[in-house]
Amino acid sequence: MGWWLIGADTLAGGRFVVSPLAETTASLLALAKGTAAHPAGQRWLDAHLPAYRARLDPVTALLVHAALGQEWLADFCTPPPAEEERTFAEELEVVRRTPGERALADVAVSMRGTLPAGLDRPDLPERLAGLLEWVWTHTVLPEWPRRRRVIEADIVARTARLGQGGWAAVLDGLRPGMRWLGGGRLRMNANDYPPREISGARLLFVPVTPDHAWVTWDEPRRYAVVYPCSGVLAEPDRRAAEPGPLDRLLGAGRARVLVLLDAPKSTTQLVALTGQGLGSVGRHLKVLLDARLVGRRRAGRSVLYYRTEAGEALIQAQQ
Repeated sequence: MGWWLIGADTLAGGRFVVSPLAETTASLLALAKGTAAHPAGQRWLDAHLPAYRARLDPVTALLVHAALGQEWLADFCTPPPAEEERTFAEELEVVRRTPGERALADVAVSMRGTLPAGLDRPDLPERLAGLLEWVWTHTVLPEWPRRRRVIEADIVARTARLGQGGWAAVLDGLRPGMRWLGGGRLRMNANDYPPREISGARLLFVPVTPDHAWVTWDEPRRYAVVYPCSGVLAEPDRRAAEPGPLDRLLGAGRARVLVLLDAPKSTTQLVALTGQGLGSVGRHLKVLLDARLVGRRRAGRSVLYYRTEAGEALIQAQQ
């Protein structure tokens, strides 16, 4: 992977997209790995890992290990999303329609040229599609509205950063090892791979809530960078947001806003994360400002809200 050479038009046309399939693939990677990066992720694993493991038969388990458990993910497992958002079923059909010969070749590449004997069969795309459909239906779809709000809030934050510092500010650290080097060069990681020329292609950025990242492409038309949402936008500890004294003191809506301001956020981000209307969030912020529990400052064209010392003390007193 090394670094990509990106033309000015490709970079200028770069855009963020929401992909239910990418979110589901990242969730499958989390289930396959069996570990989580934060408490909310661990609670999700505890809830779904037993059923996932019971769902696996020996062939599908071997497929997951060979295609998704290696340094290089098998290409057919991670098709790039379209420029316009599609439903999960529409995206999944791309995986399901993969020719068996191509799937075999992709798995062999991920295994450094050796295809496990148990996977020399034509139904790998259908098996993977079936597993992804199960992960979506049983583990992602029930909480997709909340996950989507987190994803959209991340996009809002990145877009604001783009307006303040340009693409270099957005790309640096988007995924581990990624950095804008200048001169049209985007380093994807520290591996010693030949440079990849993608000028003239569409460049997509795809946030997901699990802590997994990869790149994918449909040469020469479309390239995508899948990256984990910023940690400050991840689901807060539920214990801090459960009904309790803080809710009774401030009201559930205002308490939720105050809890989310562990890092500065805009009104638009708070709307996306809480699911409340713009007017409701605005009223909550006014009350919190008047009580001096939050402050605000301008960052470029955005106004960011943050907890004051009094707000921090109030949160800490409830934990």
